[in-house]
Amino acid sequence: MKAVILAGGLGTRISEETTHRPKPMVEIGGKPILWHIMKIYSHYGINEFVICCGYKGYVIKEYFANYFLHMSDVTFDMSNNKMEVHQRYAEPWRVTLVDTGENTMTGGRLKRIRNYVENDEAFCFTYGDGVSDVDITKLIEFHKSQGVNATLTATYPPGRFGALDMQDGKVITFKEKPKGDGGMINGGFFILSPKVIDLIDDDASIWEREPLERLAQHNQLAAFPHEGFWQPMDTLRDKIYLEELWQSGKAPWKVWE
Repeated sequence: MKAVILAGGLGTRISEETTHRPKPMVEIGGKPILWHIMKIYSHYGINEFVICCGYKGYVIKEYFANYFLHMSDVTFDMSNNKMEVHQRYAEPWRVTLVDTGENTMTGGRLKRIRNYVENDEAFCFTYGDGVSDVDITKLIEFHKSQGVNATLTATYPPGRFGALDMQDGKVITFKEKPKGDGGMINGGFFILSPKVIDLIDDDASIWEREPLERLAQHNQLAAFPHEGFWQPMDTLRDKIYLEELWQSGKAPWKVWE
């Protein structure tokens, strides 16, 4: 099974980091968050990726073109114009980078990579700025058991502010960064049939609107409940939080060894 990853947005809410690179290339622990997402999938045996590039997509292409240089020690023999890569480390990945347009919406990007997945029974699909400890194997099994064309991962949004329970001007309880208001949201990490691409009109189509709404109306959208860790990197605050988790050695999404 392939994993399709959206990596073409502008990332305006984290512009401190995205002036010179696309948001999926913003680093956590010295590695792009895109790399972290791919490592999650790879842990579950999914090693073929289709990356939907857009804004500054050349940065992503250059990263993979020079992957050995990023991951290994290297000696440059200037006098003989030679380069020697030491401790050559390779991921078992096949990565296809597709230019899906700088201003294309999420649905339009998916439509543009149709020919890479149209012969597959199903494929994974997610956003290039969110990490989770969702069990991809169980997600796929759940999708197959539902007999639908699309499954999303339903998760709780991370809380951003401390919640107060007050009475007569006094704080009765205080909960730091509680999870949302109790409702689950779309956390990405989809499993899709190629049939869903027929529901996407053009580059201006937003995946989370008409296509998902149509799937729901026709009882073809299942939700895999995930109560574990899930965190998007929408803002600089999110980036700092993820970095702190990584540096602590207890990053919940690090399911690989």
